[in-house]
Amino acid sequence: MPVRRGFIAGAGLAALGLAGLALYGSGLMGGNGGMVSGPCAGSAPALTRVEAAAKGDVAGMQAPKQSKPAPDLTFKGPDGAETTLAAMKGRLLLVNLWATWCAPCKAEMPALDRLQAQMGGKDFDVVAINVDTRNLDKPADWLKQAGITHLPFYADPGGRVLPAVQRHADSAGLPTTLLIDGAGCTIGVMKGGAEWSSPDGLALIRAALGR
Repeated sequence: MPVRRGFIAGAGLAALGLAGLALYGSGLMGGNGGMVSGPCAGSAPALTRVEAAAKGDVAGMQAPKQSKPAPDLTFKGPDGAETTLAAMKGRLLLVNLWATWCAPCKAEMPALDRLQAQMGGKDFDVVAINVDTRNLDKPADWLKQAGITHLPFYADPGGRVLPAVQRHADSAGLPTTLLIDGAGCTIGVMKGGAEWSSPDGLALIRAALGR
């Protein structure tokens, strides 16, 4: 059954673009034909592949004109201890923000779970971060009731992750998803839900991996 697409705007949170990123070094052609330099210059080929593969059920995936370092996120891991996005560097990550009060978020969770089951491993992982800040037992209980068994439970009860990702992605709602390469650079942004485990979704991840 196709996932119902949607996007819920966050109340009172303005989406601010990052500015002042210093660029240096040799340039490479980016996914939209522009020159890319600096710490994410090596991500340019992946940008081109993602841009070409973003179609059908994942047509909403937007490859940025230039890749940039992913935000420095700190959140709780499955064991309850704090971890960081930087600690997961070295493999492709699909970082998804979701909440129990976001119907489109919950609608796409089964597809994210299937994607993790089919492709998760040493080269790729889905990192679904719950951003509920109240009734903190509810998210994990909902995952169990929904039969979500392959996604580790990541959470940010302190409310730090959502505004950081919204600024980075220029996004004011949920669900919001970042595609981050092994170098820790953002190569795609999805604003809204998607059928992640569809043939189009699997093809997008394979393209990002260069397969």
